[in-house]
Amino acid sequence: MAAERGALRLLSTTSFWLYCLLLLGRRTPGAAAARSGSAPQSPGASIRTFTPFYFLVEPVDTLSVRGSSVILNCSAYSEPSPKIEWKKDGTFLNLASDDRRQLLPDGSLFISNVVHSKHNKPDEGYYQCVATVESLGTIVSRTAKLTVAGLPRFTSQPEPSSVYAGNSAILNCEVNADLVPFVRWEQNRHPLLLDDRVIKLPSGMLVISNATEGDGGLYRCIVESGGPPKYSDEVELKVLPDTEVTSDLVFLKQPSPLVRVIGQDVVLPCVASGLPTPTIKWMKNEEALDTESSERLVLLAGGSLEISDVTEDDAGTYFCIADNGNETIEAQAELTVQAQPEFLKQPTNIYAHESMDIVFECEVTGKPTPTVKWVKNGDMVIPSDYFKIVKEHNLQVLGLVKSDEGFYQCIAENDVGNAQAGAQLIILEHAPATTGPLPSAPRDVVASLVSTRFIKLTWRTPASDPHGDNLTYSVFYTKEGIARERAENTSRPGEMQVTIQNLMPATVYVFRVMAQNKHGSGESSAPLRVETQPEVQLPGPAPNIRAYATSPTSITVTWETPVSGNGEIQNYKLYYMEKGTDKEQDVDVSSHSFTINGLKKYTEYSFRVVAYNKHGPGVSTQDVAVRTLSDVPSAAPQNLSLEVRNSKSIMIHWQPPAPATQNGQITGYKIRYRKASRKSDVTETLVSGTQLSQLIEGLDRGTEYNFRVAALTINGTGPATDWLSAETFESDLDETRVPEVPSSLHVRPLVTSIVVSWTPPENQNIVVRGYAIGYGIGSPHAQTIKVDYKQRYYTIENLDPSSHYVITLKAFNNVGEGIPLYESAVTRPHTDTSEVDLFVINAPYTPVPDPTPMMPPVGVQASILSHDTIRITWADNSLPKHQKITDSRYYTVRWKTNIPANTKYKNANATTLSYLVTGLKPNTLYEFSVMVTKGRRSSTWSMTAHGTTFELVPTSPPKDVTVVSKEGKPKTIIVNWQPPSEANGKITGYIIYYSTDVNAEIHDWVIEPVVGNRLTHQIQELTLDTPYYFKIQARNSKGMGPMSEAVQFRTPKADSSDKMPNDQASGSGGKGSRLPDLGSDYKPPMSGSNSPHGSPTSPLDSNMLLVIIVSVGVITIVVVVIIAVFCTRRTTSHQKKKRAACKSVNGSHKYKGNSKDVKPPDLWIHHERLELKPIDKSPDPNPIMTDTPIPRNSQDITPVDNSMDSNIHQRRNSYRESVRNTPSTDTMPASSSQTCCTDHQDPEGATSSSYLASSQEEDSGQSLPTAHVRPSHPLKSFAVPAVPPPGPPTYDPALPSTPLLSQQALNHHIHSVKTASIGTLGRSRPPMPVVVPSAPEVQETTRMLEDSESSYEPDELTKEMAHLEGLMKDLNAITTA
Repeated sequence: MAAERGALRLLSTTSFWLYCLLLLGRRTPGAAAARSGSAPQSPGASIRTFTPFYFLVEPVDTLSVRGSSVILNCSAYSEPSPKIEWKKDGTFLNLASDDRRQLLPDGSLFISNVVHSKHNKPDEGYYQCVATVESLGTIVSRTAKLTVAGLPRFTSQPEPSSVYAGNSAILNCEVNADLVPFVRWEQNRHPLLLDDRVIKLPSGMLVISNATEGDGGLYRCIVESGGPPKYSDEVELKVLPDTEVTSDLVFLKQPSPLVRVIGQDVVLPCVASGLPTPTIKWMKNEEALDTESSERLVLLAGGSLEISDVTEDDAGTYFCIADNGNETIEAQAELTVQAQPEFLKQPTNIYAHESMDIVFECEVTGKPTPTVKWVKNGDMVIPSDYFKIVKEHNLQVLGLVKSDEGFYQCIAENDVGNAQAGAQLIILEHAPATTGPLPSAPRDVVASLVSTRFIKLTWRTPASDPHGDNLTYSVFYTKEGIARERAENTSRPGEMQVTIQNLMPATVYVFRVMAQNKHGSGESSAPLRVETQPEVQLPGPAPNIRAYATSPTSITVTWETPVSGNGEIQNYKLYYMEKGTDKEQDVDVSSHSFTINGLKKYTEYSFRVVAYNKHGPGVSTQDVAVRTLSDVPSAAPQNLSLEVRNSKSIMIHWQPPAPATQNGQITGYKIRYRKASRKSDVTETLVSGTQLSQLIEGLDRGTEYNFRVAALTINGTGPATDWLSAETFESDLDETRVPEVPSSLHVRPLVTSIVVSWTPPENQNIVVRGYAIGYGIGSPHAQTIKVDYKQRYYTIENLDPSSHYVITLKAFNNVGEGIPLYESAVTRPHTDTSEVDLFVINAPYTPVPDPTPMMPPVGVQASILSHDTIRITWADNSLPKHQKITDSRYYTVRWKTNIPANTKYKNANATTLSYLVTGLKPNTLYEFSVMVTKGRRSSTWSMTAHGTTFELVPTSPPKDVTVVSKEGKPKTIIVNWQPPSEANGKITGYIIYYSTDVNAEIHDWVIEPVVGNRLTHQIQELTLDTPYYFKIQARNSKGMGPMSEAVQFRTPKADSSDKMPNDQASGSGGKGSRLPDLGSDYKPPMSGSNSPHGSPTSPLDSNMLLVIIVSVGVITIVVVVIIAVFCTRRTTSHQKKKRAACKSVNGSHKYKGNSKDVKPPDLWIHHERLELKPIDKSPDPNPIMTDTPIPRNSQDITPVDNSMDSNIHQRRNSYRESVRNTPSTDTMPASSSQTCCTDHQDPEGATSSSYLASSQEEDSGQSLPTAHVRPSHPLKSFAVPAVPPPGPPTYDPALPSTPLLSQQALNHHIHSVKTASIGTLGRSRPPMPVVVPSAPEVQETTRMLEDSESSYEPDELTKEMAHLEGLMKDLNAITTA
């Protein structure tokens, strides 16, 4: 490949230069240098080529002894032959006058009789071979070290010792490292023969393994290094007979850290002794080493490990493990492997011209990382403005001159050795110009822009070529006083400007410009002298910036003063930023260190420092990153859930704490559990940090257990979750009977197959072993398939197209098969291709999938865990029966609220068969479905599962709280509000707090409870002209929500309640509903308005009309008289009770007991559409409303005023029975009440209507307040319009204390709609629709009167009622005729 590249480079270079020489005749300055090829040729130019010049042999490191002879080999190749010289320690040797050193014919250096003493070491040192060819250049070899072994000296002597037969023994003999090769041992003054059992370690130590009697004797070591031998002390080794007594296991020699070079051999010593005799094993980085089958690993005598031909992979920690059956000991040592420098890229030969810039490339590797230096013709290249080291190892030469020719060598060196590689540079002469006119000098050369480090030059065309469109230009420049000139060319013909970069500040440069045409280069312009601008002296980067964590929340940063401070440093700015964010913070520091506190635990931060002097900020340091220390978690694990598996085990699931609260690597979880009845007896278990579930087994049957989980880091245990309870089953699943019917069966027909999916039986307490699927054309008994109990999905294959199949599904166990579930399906015809699109619905960007798509997950179930968490589980029938995932499939879970208008799904991926969906809204119905994806194949979405999250206490207060005064009653106020925006469940009531002191403690405020979801309430008997403050709090089944902000209201000054003693008579029923707002144009209906549509049923003459009017007037007067008599008799006692109940109660936290809510009964109520028919005679068209819980006796009603006598209860009961027999499908209309009694109170009636309102609200699901229907005497519960009394009627717009939801009737024609305003003067509530239907038939009215007569005991009333009934019959007969 190198030859090919050279040939290509030669060909392209030659072609290029031939083309240039033909067109220009002369060289264009600044052209690229030619590398590694023949010289460019031109007519008349002499050809220069690169000369091969290199070393055949280079000297190597050598070890010698005193008095011996040494040869350092060196041989170089060149034509002509080179001259060889030698350097020692960088200085040339004068070999001509040296008796002991001489140059051999091949260039090697011979040293005879090496001299070495304590104070005189003339021969030891570093040698280098230098080869020179005249007129060509010089090259140098690698440096070789000559080491002379010193005088023999023992650093440790052998010591007498004893060894049990069969055990190992060692004898020390440590000398200088360079003398180790000259060490040998003697036994009993005879040379000791080494073998597999007796070895000498590289340190000189003698190891004897498996000692025998023959090993006993006297030992000494000898060093023979050229002079007289040096003997150590002679010591005795005793071999003791083997005994049964055991001895401790100890290391006689442990391995120590070693450094070796690639290719060398290494011995890791390890010798142990003890009884029984130990065996030695080796491990590397916790992996056992196989010394028996390996060719490079050998176990030496005693247990030492020898590694031959070491490689980089052999580096690591080695463990020597000694084991004798009774005990085990181990020792370890680190082996470091180094590598000599090697060239990844060597310099290449280069052709160039003067003034050009060139780069010699050199890339090296080694361990430790080598340093690189450059040599030119044997002399070190010193970096300067024109010789620069770039990209760590490359040499750049700027502005070439003729003297730069020669040989350049890259020398790489590290602790292990050194190497060199070289290349030749040839400077070419300019080619002669061709015949033709050359351009004159460019005109008006000026520096149009001068900066600190660049200058922009512009000029005009030469006078010889005013247009100059085909001219190119070269700019030559140099520092003033420097002969080395550099060149910069314009980028395109005709361009007359160039920017010179990388200049030095405050330096004078000299510029000249030359133009070139097709004949060559023309005249040079006059030199232009320009000085660059001085640079503002800003500080350099602060060196040695370091950062280290001092605690989980603090990091200390240190640095030093910048080397180029350029004046006094005024201060530093320390910048820091959390990893993963883009918000950098800074702090001013006056010293060289700073500790930043308040950081996040176990979080990585980056830091940099900028120094400031009087000129401003300097150069920033590089970023340094460090992580704060870890700490115990600051939060408990999330989403703890319990799953009771059977009567003796509970599965516990959880998720890690939030990442911001983990404060370190989670190393494990601590699970604590206990019986609920024995809270002091806690069991604890630990699991790994990657485990997020644990099955707790061995529990007692039917016992409640409490569980909690805490996360652990290396720093300790974090906070635990709250205790969560679960009770084991009393008994395991039942298998004494067959399973029940599966809860659902779904089929999806395709052309030749039917996809069947199902859900298990609802009764989960019976064991299901599997499912039996039967199918066939017209009958399900043709084929039967049995599947596993976990399976929820099956595809029946090989069916006939366009055929009617009947499918049956039965669950079975060991007792037998359960009740079947049937379904039928017709397979599709052959031409139906719609199934192709079934599998790409949710993959619009994927290619057409495989013809066999993934089967969707089945058995999707939603388990409600809390107000915001639901666990989704499913099964995958494409998995094996054990449902273990072994491939790369994943599942996508999607969910949304179950609102038709909401089509926005949320998605999450899971790799298990369950997923915990968190962050849901309380008391909200969600739907879930699952899809499986494997590679490019995806399934359709599964069948949906639904789940409603648990309720949560309201998290927002009631809103829009308003307080208004009741018209005509200054001491009574009306409080209105709207439900909380975050009710989180069904609102079951409200609490109104009010006080005259807004700063009072909450327990000192008066409390008004409101039952149900009423949105208005009135409070009576307040003090006039007094500011009150009101707060409202909502509650649901989970508890109380937050309070609203305090609303201030000042009661009026004047009390006008005495001005209207007959309020009720004029249209107010106290706590009853106000009349419809009829308006000023209202015309009273005539008797003909009994028609359902409000038009006369038949034409009547004026006489008949007059009779009817008079009759109705008489009836009205009689009714008023009777009621007045009855009410007058009961006024006195009830007035007393009212005064007692309405007294103002002082004191803190007093319930006002509804005594102020009690109002007179409504004695005239239009039950327009409330037909009083028994239920058994009129079937209910809307069965949803049949469960309305109307209270049946006085005990059902709360609150109850016990001061009322039993007569009142009886009378109210009669009315409740009539209401109970009323079809509940009709709308409860708004109505008004007229009464003659101001002081009569009816708490039961009010409460009864409250129950009615609450019941209907539950069924309707609506929350709009409407006009209120009050129960009253049945005598007034019919809707025969009466002739109004003369004069305009007055209405007291009374507000209900207990609102009732409007319930619109189904399939019932609405005749007319009026509007009732709720609130004082119609301001507090918008108008609501009120239905005004026609009057009931005569027979119904008669029946109502008959049912009600038995409820009243006074004789006078009975007589008057009978008389009134007769009048009514006569009136009906007249109108009918």
